[in-house]
Amino acid sequence: MYKAAVIGDKDSIYGFAALGLEVFPVSDYSGAAATLKKLADNSYAVIYVTEALAAAMPDEIDKYKNRVMPAIILIPGITGNTGAGLANVSKAVERAVGSDILN
Repeated sequence: MYKAAVIGDKDSIYGFAALGLEVFPVSDYSGAAATLKKLADNSYAVIYVTEALAAAMPDEIDKYKNRVMPAIILIPGITGNTGAGLANVSKAVERAVGSDILN
């Protein structure tokens, strides 16, 4: 069975536990990269990552962008929305349909 997880700073992600998602708080970026790899290798179909954390490890995130699983979805953290999550969704839609239909 596939699972869903959330990686980010503690304050940004603990609310997701109430929704039934597994939360993985990280305090440094090297720990985040290791956690992402571990989850990707262990049947996690969807991994939510805070935008700030994803910005600090773009090479790690890029390793998974052309794979079917896991889907890595960027979410705003407690510090606010940077727009990176929406930009990634827009790029994925453009790749899927061949043009930018969101703008």
